[in-house]
Amino acid sequence: VQLVESGGGLVHPGGSLQLSCVATGFPYDDYGIGWFRQAPGKQREEVSAISLSDGRTYYADSVWGRFTIRADAAKHTAFLQMNDLKPEDTAVYYCAVDHFPALVRGHLGTYGALGRGTQVTVSS
Repeated sequence: VQLVESGGGLVHPGGSLQLSCVATGFPYDDYGIGWFRQAPGKQREEVSAISLSDGRTYYADSVWGRFTIRADAAKHTAFLQMNDLKPEDTAVYYCAVDHFPALVRGHLGTYGALGRGTQVTVSS
């Protein structure tokens, strides 16, 4: 499994960023792409996920209404549009690939993979 992440950076509160992730090599057609994040001193949390087979989506309560996930299944790519960013969104964001239920549970399975992560900083 190979994950190629892009996006992230520094933005003011209220600003927007988009993350993208290309996931290749997952051994099953039924898979999803999602993002976890981890802030310093905090546990890793699942932020959002999308099934590339049927379009189901998942959002954590903390990002509901502000983040939007979409996918281009033909390109094995997902995008996370993050709007109205807040300082508490500051974290390293990790792209992940696995079966969609595993992403929603936040526990990757045998074939799941996590990317190297990209920093998102929201600060004035």
